[in-house]
Amino acid sequence: MSDAAATTIRDLALANRVLAREGVLDAFGHVSARNPDNPQTYFQSRGVSPGTVREGDILEIDLDGEPVRPTSLRLYGERPIHGEIYRARPDIMAICHMHTPSIVPFAIAGEEIVPVFHLGAVIGPRVPFWDARAEFGDTDLRVATQDQGRSLARALGPDNFAIVLRRHGAVVGGLSVAEMVFRSVNLMHNADLQYRAHLLGRVSPLTPGEAEQAAKFNLQPHPVKRAWDYWLSFLPPD
Repeated sequence: MSDAAATTIRDLALANRVLAREGVLDAFGHVSARNPDNPQTYFQSRGVSPGTVREGDILEIDLDGEPVRPTSLRLYGERPIHGEIYRARPDIMAICHMHTPSIVPFAIAGEEIVPVFHLGAVIGPRVPFWDARAEFGDTDLRVATQDQGRSLARALGPDNFAIVLRRHGAVVGGLSVAEMVFRSVNLMHNADLQYRAHLLGRVSPLTPGEAEQAAKFNLQPHPVKRAWDYWLSFLPPD
């Protein structure tokens, strides 16, 4: 295993615990990172609660959702989310699927999340919706088949990094593990602030120009690392 792959596995284990501590994930949800040594595989924990993930829990999985090395461990059932987005989007290097309470009301109501504060710009100018019901009828609401994963990846499109799943949750990608965490945490905060502003009577979102400039600034390596180091400071040592 290369140093890059070992670092990715370490960062992925940390990302699980950071996202759990920040409230993006709870007992459910899952995170993955593309294998830097082989873009046709990705790393993901065995199927446990994100807050408990350690490096030893991480497995290598191919884009069809099959473990590269046979295992008897229980895996996450929504692996098609990860494999099909990685297949469709070579630029995306890490993915989080979440059911964050501040986001789910938008998934239920069909109200679009838009960037409303400077760090919220990292979600992109808009967050599209994917509705499994439109294509697959009644389901158990999981993204559990390759067809569903491909449909979700198409709805995400070539340029977006976040998408809301109707009546379910959201998916966020990033160009690195730390960037994915940065986008995920700020999607959660943006949804909460947008909802609070709505209760006050008026939402004034960023203009497209503001969103573009703020995203460009905030997604630079220094702001992302500054936030990443802040989040790591609260994690107890292994």
